[in-house]
Amino acid sequence: MYRLRGLQIFLLVFAVCMSHGIADERPHPAIPMAGATFHARDTLQCDVDASDDAQECLTGLRWTPSDFEVRCETADQDRGDLRIRFPSPINTDQATNDDVSMEWYVARDAMHQAVSARAVVIVHESGRGMTVGRILAKGLNVQGLHTFLIHLPGYGNRRSETSGGADLVISGMKQGIADVRRAKDVVVSLPLVEKEVVGVQGTSLGGFVTASVAGLDRGYGRVFILLAGGNLAEVVENGSKDAAKVRANLKAMGISGDQMRELIRPIEPLRLSHRIDAENTWLYSGKYDDVVPPSSSLALAKSATLPEGHHVVLPADHYSGVVFLPMVIQQIREKMADASKLDALPE
Repeated sequence: MYRLRGLQIFLLVFAVCMSHGIADERPHPAIPMAGATFHARDTLQCDVDASDDAQECLTGLRWTPSDFEVRCETADQDRGDLRIRFPSPINTDQATNDDVSMEWYVARDAMHQAVSARAVVIVHESGRGMTVGRILAKGLNVQGLHTFLIHLPGYGNRRSETSGGADLVISGMKQGIADVRRAKDVVVSLPLVEKEVVGVQGTSLGGFVTASVAGLDRGYGRVFILLAGGNLAEVVENGSKDAAKVRANLKAMGISGDQMRELIRPIEPLRLSHRIDAENTWLYSGKYDDVVPPSSSLALAKSATLPEGHHVVLPADHYSGVVFLPMVIQQIREKMADASKLDALPE
C-alpha cells in the first residue's frame, strides 16, 4: 500500500462523488431560513463513573448545560444549503473560534424539495480543506439524510491568525469534543430534522474526537468512526505522515515525551471507551494504516467491547481508504435507517 497523491486522489474523489450523484449540478430550491434563530438546550448527561480515571476525564471535558441560540445564515458557495452557527460550550476568548460553524446539507426528495429525515453530524479529518468530510456529508445527503459538517476549532470559518499550531490542534480537540456533543442538541432544535435518533461520523482527527464524544454520554443514537482509535499519544509519538508532522511541530516547541503525553491525556478516547454504546457504534480501520496503526483501532474496539461486525478492517492505508467511501456511506445509511436498534433520546 502507498500514499495516494495529486491526480490519483482527484480521480478517486471524483469517482466517489459520481457514484453518489454528488456531481449533479442541477440547482436546488433555496431553503428560506437564512436569518432565522432557534432555541436549544444542552442535554449532556455525564453521570458518575466507577472508574476514578474516567471520572477525572469526564470532569475535565464536561460543562454546565445551558440554553443557547442557534442561528441560520446564508451558506458559502458549494458549502451546503445553510450555515448553522452556535456558541461553543468552551470559551477561549477568541470570538472567531468560539462561534461554531456547521454546513447544513438539507435532505431532499426526488423533486429536490426539502423533506423531514434523520441527520448525521460529520466531523472532518485534519486536512484544511476538509475534503473527506465534505465527501461524506454530500454522499450521505444524497442518500436522503440531513448532514451537518461541523468545523473543528481552527478550521474553516473558525480559522484565525493563531490557528494551525500543533499544540493548538491538540488543545482544540478538547473544545471540539464539547462542540460536537453540543451539535447534537443544535441539530434537534432545527425544523425538518427527525429527532428520535441523530448520528455522528468522524474521520481520522475527527474520528478521535468522535470516539471521545461517544464516551461522554449516549446523546448520539449512532456512532461511526473511520480511521481512528485509541492510544492517541502513541499515534502522535510513532505514527508516520500526518502524525509525524504533529510530532515534529511539538518537538520544535520543546514538547515531547512525558510533557506531550500529559498534553494529550485529557482527550484520550480509551479513558471513556467503556462507556460507549457498543451496539450502536461502528469502527472502520485500515489494515495497512501507518498513521493510525491497527493496534490503535483494535485497542478502541476491545475497550468498547464492540460486537462482531462492528469493527470493519479495510484492506487500505490511511489514504487509499478513500476508495471504500461508497461502501461506508451505504452502510451508514443502512444503520441510520435501522429502527430495530435502541434509539435513546435524552430527556
